[in-house]
Amino acid sequence: MAQHVRDIMTSRLVTVEPQTSVTAAAQKMRDEDIGIVLVCEGDELRGVVSDRDLVIRSLAEGGDQEKRTVASACSADLFTLTPDEDLDTAVQMMREHAVHRIPVVDQGHPVGIVSIGDLAIERDPRSALGGISSAEPNE
Repeated sequence: MAQHVRDIMTSRLVTVEPQTSVTAAAQKMRDEDIGIVLVCEGDELRGVVSDRDLVIRSLAEGGDQEKRTVASACSADLFTLTPDEDLDTAVQMMREHAVHRIPVVDQGHPVGIVSIGDLAIERDPRSALGGISSAEPNE
């Protein structure tokens, strides 16, 4: 059984720069079949933007989505984990901050993302969430 974040995190990262339009970020999420992108300047993590962030902080506000940047839609509070932290810490952080995904950083640089689905697959693969999280996506 996995004990550390590094054992279950997704290491395939999709990033955008802060000045990227929310439309481009949404298209990247669609094309990569993901619900979150990391907002980076160079190799420094500056924030995250989720599909929900795009709807609540951008689309619902109206206006030209091509002119609105992901910097304006980013989550204000950035919580991170390190690869060596134990899974209980990840669960506690998700519960405490009511988030479904947390970036994993090593010396300030993003190296992965751990999601509630990753934890469900590891901790209780036969649960509804574990089953949904491990299923192949429908096209």
